[in-house]
Amino acid sequence: MLLEMKVSGIALDPFTNSPIVILKDLTGEKVLPIWIGFMEASSIAMELEKTPRVRPLTHDLVKNLLDSVKFSVTRIEVTDLRNDTFYAEIHLKRDGEEHIIDSRPSDAIAIALRTGSPIFVNDQVLEKSKKVEIDEDKDKLTELLDKIPAGDFGKYKM
Repeated sequence: MLLEMKVSGIALDPFTNSPIVILKDLTGEKVLPIWIGFMEASSIAMELEKTPRVRPLTHDLVKNLLDSVKFSVTRIEVTDLRNDTFYAEIHLKRDGEEHIIDSRPSDAIAIALRTGSPIFVNDQVLEKSKKVEIDEDKDKLTELLDKIPAGDFGKYKM
């Protein structure tokens, strides 16, 4: 089953200084942190903040390409978590025909934000993310993330 989620914000892992995109379900009850790269975090943060860009970033370019060939992004899905790696798909549509493109979640999320497309997470991914054996530092991080109010995510320096 798919669960619709929204980007709650970008945070920095205080233990590794790695960026994390925080997804929350529409009720705010379920949270999925996904560790991502700095460039993707910057691209997501710029779109969340609606930061003007003089030239298109890579995700802006992808959106422009999709627009020019008349594809629409119907949704993105975070589909799996295997060996500490998240997997995603970008669902495209043109002339009633659907195309599914494999993607890293960070890229799919950056594109979804630019196209106003919904973000879905397979509920099995949420279950797997809870079962991943994590060390003591990540246990502390999970506890910390659970306690941060939604309004406190967002403006973090990359």
